[in-house]
Amino acid sequence: MNSVSPSAAQYAGIVMQDEQVESRRQPPLERQGSFGFRTPQVSDASREAARELDEMDKVKAKLMSAWNNVKYGWTIKTKTSFNKISPVTVLGHSYLLNSEDEVDRFCRDFVSRIWLTYRKEFPLLEGSTWTTDCGWGCMLRSGQMLLAQGLMVHLMPRDWAWPDAQQLTDVDFEVFRPRSPVRAGGVPIPSFGSLRGSSTPEKIPASSQASRLCQRKRTESTKDRQAEPIHSKLITWFGDHPPAPFGVHQLVEIGKSSGKKAGDWYGPSIVAHILRKAVAETSVVQNLAVYVAQDCTVYKEDVVHLCDLSPGRSPADPSNLAWKSLIILVPVRLGGEALNPSYIDCVKNILKLDCCIGIIGGKPKHSLYFIGFQDEQLLYLDPHFCQPVVDVAQADFSLESFHCSSPKKMPFSRMDPSCTIGFYAKSKKDFESLCSDVSRALSSSKEKYPIFTFVEGQGQDYGLQGHSSNHSGPSAHILPPGTLSTSNNRRSSEEFVFL
Repeated sequence: MNSVSPSAAQYAGIVMQDEQVESRRQPPLERQGSFGFRTPQVSDASREAARELDEMDKVKAKLMSAWNNVKYGWTIKTKTSFNKISPVTVLGHSYLLNSEDEVDRFCRDFVSRIWLTYRKEFPLLEGSTWTTDCGWGCMLRSGQMLLAQGLMVHLMPRDWAWPDAQQLTDVDFEVFRPRSPVRAGGVPIPSFGSLRGSSTPEKIPASSQASRLCQRKRTESTKDRQAEPIHSKLITWFGDHPPAPFGVHQLVEIGKSSGKKAGDWYGPSIVAHILRKAVAETSVVQNLAVYVAQDCTVYKEDVVHLCDLSPGRSPADPSNLAWKSLIILVPVRLGGEALNPSYIDCVKNILKLDCCIGIIGGKPKHSLYFIGFQDEQLLYLDPHFCQPVVDVAQADFSLESFHCSSPKKMPFSRMDPSCTIGFYAKSKKDFESLCSDVSRALSSSKEKYPIFTFVEGQGQDYGLQGHSSNHSGPSAHILPPGTLSTSNNRRSSEEFVFL
């Protein structure tokens, strides 16, 4: 969260201007709800003390705003290299970048993912001086992207691609072909020119080639174009204004029950519970539930209770007509201070599954949304880029800032062990397949215990009350698979099971 990110290359060179937080604020002592104002009956001393605190908040907001303008208002234009020998995996899809068609398909797939980043100049977050989430809201943004992916597969055609993806033509990545395993670890060699049969690769800038690939005319799928109203509507649900059901304002409000407030750091486990409650409290999404695993365990009976709308129906009934679609979020910790390398193959196998909707985690204090990998590097979307707020209430608002054309990678070794893994199952049959497929992927771990497990029975719902901002990190807690915690007073620091 606190290091400069080079992502979002299409916005390179933009200098964000300073935010004037205080100019639109009402003094907190004169504010009462959202329906009226009153003058409190307080002493002059109390009024003066409150005024001084308010001024301190204003100065703090100014300093933070100025710092974040420098930190996130500039981006470093760098190219991410992909080789054409190893496949690139993106949430169940595999691309071997050895032809123009494959590069084009990968380009469209990546650009079609919904990208949610820091924003500035949005309406004041209630009870705070914040009109931006720069510097502290990256985990909330990563969680938004995870939920957005789940909503996309829930509401839109499978394998949907954004028909207007070609408008983001500055696709900033390169495809190389290593000459040998030794050279593969060093400086790669451009190879687009060899696609036409030349024995000597032409020195064609790969980024220019990729730009032309994304501009090529493609026969649009009718279902892709017909889904555009859903695409736009879905993005409005993540708008940066109070009524948006999955916007920052709503997520921060829900987080208050866990002791969090605007400006605090949010962990991947707490964000999972915030997303669950946000979906449960809204009526904009129909026939969808979110389940958060406990103690690295998915309790099947709890899932049935959550999703089965007609308990009296015969279990053998294959119709699935009375079954809610499901997003499963599994908070885990893949090691102690650093990622346990034994789990890398397991994470890869999870990202290969069609039912996987991604992983939120990142580097320490720097949240990212992981959607795939190539070799020993993770592919991600980075929320660490400050953009002006977009008024999604306007008709035909621009979608460009919600899609990223700058694929970025980082080594697995830099991945923070604390993360939350997401899955989606549309029907009861899909959930059963998910349990089987994910369990098979989990069995690839070299460790004695899997990352998490599926068991019969019920767990105990700790919800958001089981998390508090009073602890900086989880304590060591070993729990064998299938063992149910018997403590009713679960400490707030036990966010994860150490593996």
